[in-house]
Amino acid sequence: MSDAPVCRVTEQRDGAVLTLTLDYPARRNALNVALREQMFAILEAAQGDDGIRAIVLTGEGGNFCSGGDISGMDVRDAEQGRERMRRTHRMVRLMIGGRIPLVAAVEGWCVGAGLSMACACDTIVAAEDARFAAGFGRVGLMADLGLPWTLPNRIGPARAKQMLLYPDQIAGAEAERIGLVDRLVPKGGALAKAQELASFLAQQAPLPIALTKRLLAEGLDAALERERDWQTMCFLSADHAEGRSAFMEKRAPVFGRK
Repeated sequence: MSDAPVCRVTEQRDGAVLTLTLDYPARRNALNVALREQMFAILEAAQGDDGIRAIVLTGEGGNFCSGGDISGMDVRDAEQGRERMRRTHRMVRLMIGGRIPLVAAVEGWCVGAGLSMACACDTIVAAEDARFAAGFGRVGLMADLGLPWTLPNRIGPARAKQMLLYPDQIAGAEAERIGLVDRLVPKGGALAKAQELASFLAQQAPLPIALTKRLLAEGLDAALERERDWQTMCFLSADHAEGRSAFMEKRAPVFGRK
């Protein structure tokens, strides 16, 4: 019997609604390479399945996603960094510009790459106890997975800049007030509400929804190309090496050292 930790995206089909659950309990559903690849494969297959009309994305164990898996960030050269971003961006493009609407069901932590994943969805349902933060700077990285494009579109450039520059946590009620969250529900109720909204979307005419998503995604490709180049620069920086080491060693990073 394998002792490898559970790391998977589970699928549950209910009519035209597909619910996807990030299930990586050892790291509070941190988005590692394996989960990104599974997400892309599922989303790509769903695009060709006319029976799937809406998708719900959630996390197992009381948290949505705690961010990227720092233990797996070992980019050694520019080619590797750009390829890592290219593969991840395949998933992002399908979420934002694909034909199928996505509803995020957020409980607990929604941080870093988790925030990016939620903002790549068309609707965000959050529990009152949900906590949102960017937090990329603590490991010497810029926001990615489309967040520099999606977050300003959700909450405006000024608020987005504050969220990306500072590590402050935003609670569910405040997230709803500033437009980061679309629907706020009591603790434990996010998934049921998200599935209700997804069921509604699944009953609507699919072509207008697909065209609306495509129209609103204009400008995404250019933003992702810049992100691909600039995040690769960050991957190879001394500050990222320091941030990654500090995170693994559970200490405060010291940035700017030569």
